[in-house]
Amino acid sequence: MKRTKKWDMRRKDMRIWIIGTALAILLAGCGNQSGAKLAEDKTNVVTSFYPLYYLASEIGGEDANVINLIPAGVEPHEWSPKSRDLDITSKAQLLLYNGAGLEGWIEDFLQGLPKSSKLVTGEASDGIALLKGDEDERGLDPHTWVSPKSMLQMADNVKKLLIQVDPAHQADYAANYEALIGKLKALDERFTTQLSAVSRHDIVVSHQAFGYLARDYGLHQVPIMGLSPDAEPRAKDLLDIAKFVKANDVKYIFFEELVSSTLADTLAREAKVDTMVLNPIEGLTPDQEKKGDDYVTLMDSNLQNLLKALQ
Repeated sequence: MKRTKKWDMRRKDMRIWIIGTALAILLAGCGNQSGAKLAEDKTNVVTSFYPLYYLASEIGGEDANVINLIPAGVEPHEWSPKSRDLDITSKAQLLLYNGAGLEGWIEDFLQGLPKSSKLVTGEASDGIALLKGDEDERGLDPHTWVSPKSMLQMADNVKKLLIQVDPAHQADYAANYEALIGKLKALDERFTTQLSAVSRHDIVVSHQAFGYLARDYGLHQVPIMGLSPDAEPRAKDLLDIAKFVKANDVKYIFFEELVSSTLADTLAREAKVDTMVLNPIEGLTPDQEKKGDDYVTLMDSNLQNLLKALQ
């Protein structure tokens, strides 16, 4: 009998441990930025995804507490907010979202805010000439930030919104903005100068995320999938792209890190070419976060890969 009781106790302890572990994992996945908390002595800024987190952190500096809703390694198209995200955002001073249809959840999210919330919201893509999307998918292409030229406009929008909610630190925000603009203008100049010298201009990409980059730097984007990275291409589309790759001497097919490279790999084998990363920078991977990568370093990596593919 004693052995049976001990065994039952062990089984009970094991069940408690398993349930506790599963609950901890579930709660970690349901939250936003790990350990994100509001700060009483700073302007609390919530961002919908990484590029806006980068802009708000750079411009906000020491005066802003920036909380990114989407954790590292999570694809923004596949994410939706939880109740904790709504609670934290409702107590913040500023919410930055991209707009142009990227955050399909934003309307319901804002309607769910309590009436007592004093949150100011802003679309970072405001003022950018938007590209039309696929008729059967979206009205607009939301991937504005993938072009450094667009990021210059988005940085200006973020600066103005920060000053609106916290005018006491206007001088600091303006100074931080000028420092950031220097980096973004230098990045834009590198893209403009170096891509103007390439002999090829066609880029075959797994996800239709590079329309603004192509428009601003004289490239031609040929996507395998549509504006959503999980959109399924038709067999005829894949055949047409394979023919295009062979006819136009395309050397590489680009894929991105936060979604599966299966289709890109399959097409590359069919067309007898290699694959390479072209990062839409919708979010950082945990490794990139650990290494200290940011928007500028990842865009520089993109530039080097483009130059290799288009030489």
